[in-house]
Amino acid sequence: MLDIQKKINSAFDFLKEKFSYKNKFQSPKLTKIVVSVGVGRDKEDKRKLGVILDRLTKITGQKPSESPAKKSIAAFKLREGQIVGYKVTMRGDKMHRFFDKFVGIVMPRMKDFRGISLQSVDEQGNLTMGIKEHIVFPETGDEEIKDIFSLAVTIVSSASSKDEALEFFKHIGIPFKKEKENK
Repeated sequence: MLDIQKKINSAFDFLKEKFSYKNKFQSPKLTKIVVSVGVGRDKEDKRKLGVILDRLTKITGQKPSESPAKKSIAAFKLREGQIVGYKVTMRGDKMHRFFDKFVGIVMPRMKDFRGISLQSVDEQGNLTMGIKEHIVFPETGDEEIKDIFSLAVTIVSSASSKDEALEFFKHIGIPFKKEKENK
């Protein structure tokens, strides 16, 4: 059993008194993790799209799905159906392994990382954070450094409120920024 699964299973005991849980199924769980990349100006460059697709596959261990444009926008030279990004949705064991790697290896490798802002958690209990350089993941080699792209990681929980989600994420090991004492 992975370390994260033990922490998720112990979340009920940790949060029971604060949120008045009567049943362990009321406790928040990780539902899925979504890793997404927008291709931006590179939507015409087949080589760059191939690099993004390959690296995202290496990072997540799963083939990304394409995100097509829903409608045409002439000002952005965008046509309906044109690929505007890629995303990977992970659940189960892959999700737990990715979470352990993300918190234990990737976050400490980020430049000037001082914790995640509390504003990153939305009202539905989801945590979304942007990563400026994909090279913080250990699967990307140093020789492939010329095509750097950013990505977004969304950790979706079953928490019903922001407060509940914050306590749950703190319990499972997400490093948040320290709150200021003079607020």
